[in-house]
Amino acid sequence: MNNTGLLSRIAETLFWTGRYIERADDTARMVDVYVHRMLEEPSADEDAGCRALLAVLGIPAASDTPLDVAGTLYRIAYDPDNPSAIAGAVMSARRGARSVREVISSEMWECLNVTSHGLADQRISAQRLGPHVYLRFVRQRAALFFGLAESTMSHDDAWRFLVLGRSLERVDMTARLLLARLPATPYQLGWPALLRACGAYESFIRTRTWAGEPQQVVEFLLTDRLFPRSVVHALATAEEALAALDPVRAGSTMADPARRSIGQLRTGLEYADPQQLPGQLPDLLGALQRTCGQASEAITARYFTYEQAVTWAQEC
Repeated sequence: MNNTGLLSRIAETLFWTGRYIERADDTARMVDVYVHRMLEEPSADEDAGCRALLAVLGIPAASDTPLDVAGTLYRIAYDPDNPSAIAGAVMSARRGARSVREVISSEMWECLNVTSHGLADQRISAQRLGPHVYLRFVRQRAALFFGLAESTMSHDDAWRFLVLGRSLERVDMTARLLLARLPATPYQLGWPALLRACGAYESFIRTRTWAGEPQQVVEFLLTDRLFPRSVVHALATAEEALAALDPVRAGSTMADPARRSIGQLRTGLEYADPQQLPGQLPDLLGALQRTCGQASEAITARYFTYEQAVTWAQEC
């Protein structure tokens, strides 16, 4: 994909569409686990639980006002104007996809369109039946969207930018969830709940069996090469997409800052000592978030820089 103004805008839109849909999916998973725990435990500290959830998502919370589930749900799930909220992310993805309908398949556009219009009805249902109805709808529609992208979109540069955005967002969101398990974090999730929030519980049970060892959970979420939501798998997918976007320099990662930072982190994780991972978790999760930020900035600088239109000056 040439870095002309039009194609740069298409690439950026697809990149952020992938990020927004992945953000909506991952946020729905997190919220479902946190809110289910708060609603199921009458003795749970509602304010502490809401603050912990907002902290995981990087959303500031006023320190002088007690938080409740209803207000927190609006901020992180129902607010259509906030791209960090589920509804806002879906609406942002729809607006972007509408501008690149000639690039994505008609099924993908229909999926996003139906999803965005269905959120209001799902919210009404959630008021009667609980937030799980709304959050399940978002997860299912996100899975449908990416499944349609996989099966109905040519695996060319446009598809690679979509996958690249999804992969970076997945790494960042997994790092945020693991941050919630650090020893100093209030209102910690249990390890089974954390696996469910990552969509990893069944895969973990089938491949590792449940022994209650934190080291096994951390190793699985960070380094499992076969589980598609693991950090290593997402980093490898992003690295492959970047290499395919620039086949001329595919043999050299030094020429691409984004590939270099992602590759260094992936390699370090693949050869890390599993026994030491829990102790290294604070530094490692910080490195994951920094790498996602640096890679996103490098991708933006390289592929999404628009040339200013030529302005003709009238001769005097």
